[in-house]
Amino acid sequence: MGKNKLDSIKNSESGILREYIYVLIGAAIIAFTFNVFLLPNRVASGGVSGISTILNELVGWEPAYVQWALNIPLFIAGVILLGKQFGVKTLVGTIFLPFVVFLTKDFEAWTHDPLLASLFGGIGVGLGLGIVFKGKASTGGTDLAAQIINKYTGLSLGTCVAMIDGLIVLTAAIVFDIERGLYALLALYVTSKTIDIVQIGFGRSKMALIITDKQNEIREGILNKIHRGVTKLTAYGGYTDHERPVLMCVVDQTEFTKLKQLVKSIDPTAFIVVTDASEVLGEGFKRV
Repeated sequence: MGKNKLDSIKNSESGILREYIYVLIGAAIIAFTFNVFLLPNRVASGGVSGISTILNELVGWEPAYVQWALNIPLFIAGVILLGKQFGVKTLVGTIFLPFVVFLTKDFEAWTHDPLLASLFGGIGVGLGLGIVFKGKASTGGTDLAAQIINKYTGLSLGTCVAMIDGLIVLTAAIVFDIERGLYALLALYVTSKTIDIVQIGFGRSKMALIITDKQNEIREGILNKIHRGVTKLTAYGGYTDHERPVLMCVVDQTEFTKLKQLVKSIDPTAFIVVTDASEVLGEGFKRV
């Protein structure tokens, strides 16, 4: 067996191991966050953990047992109805998360302020889920239920997730009070934003589309002074129907002012359209 093939196998094995570590770490963070922020403050921010919080309040059932009782059947149903695409990593997350919830159930709450619990609970759950997603897995639960509903009703996946989480939050508002329901909504929002940060990062880039009669000079300036690539797009003026090439350039947010000044110094009449680029993969930016 050649050296390159051996290296490829080793890299593949280390990649798989890293993904399992992501799943375990992410699930542990979610479970710890649940016990020190969400459960003691009765913040049921959607998902199986939200259901377990409500049932703990109503009938005193242990949250870890409730999560196992819901997660494992949902995983099995997902495999039967949706196929085997979830894999072993999702099963690991499905079982390991309630296990850590059980291990950390006696931890003291870090705060008894429901607002702080919603904010930091949302951050912790979002951080954990983002890490699990980096491991190319999930923690199962109501996400699988949403996919099953999506398949058999034709509703979009986003709508299905929103319906399930919305129903859980509404139930929390009835079981606890309206204020707790609002805190749960806040935690859900913070979770979604934190997942985006984990997946994409804090960095933001800018994509500029430049329409100018001095495209060659601006292109040379971008390449030689800002040291960024530039792409020429073919376009036509809607009024004149004449060909008007468009230069497309992506720069870091810190470089945008320099780009704008460069363009204006060469062609004060240039037309520039700027948009946020939330994630840029490739040379000079994040590696694929």
